[in-house]
Amino acid sequence: MDIARACFIIGYYPRLGRAITTFILRKEGKTDYSFPGSYRPIALENTLSKILERVIADRMADTAEEYTLLPQSQMGARKNCLTLLALTLLAATIKSA
Repeated sequence: MDIARACFIIGYYPRLGRAITTFILRKEGKTDYSFPGSYRPIALENTLSKILERVIADRMADTAEEYTLLPQSQMGARKNCLTLLALTLLAATIKSA
């Protein structure tokens, strides 16, 4: 957390976190490997950059919730927005139409 906090304060993202190694793997069971869809790219990131990105994403989500920057109909990737809530909103919208 200290490293993440320091990065936020000085506005710097470590160069080490910007490097990503990508491996291309063949998908099993494909008869023709001349098509791009026959391969699966696997990206490997530095662990520190994964942690920093997660901290940044969490802070952005918390800020968006705090200042109500997202519409109430936005359900994906939000805390406390369960499927039941989405279905309730859908049913209410259908009834009002």
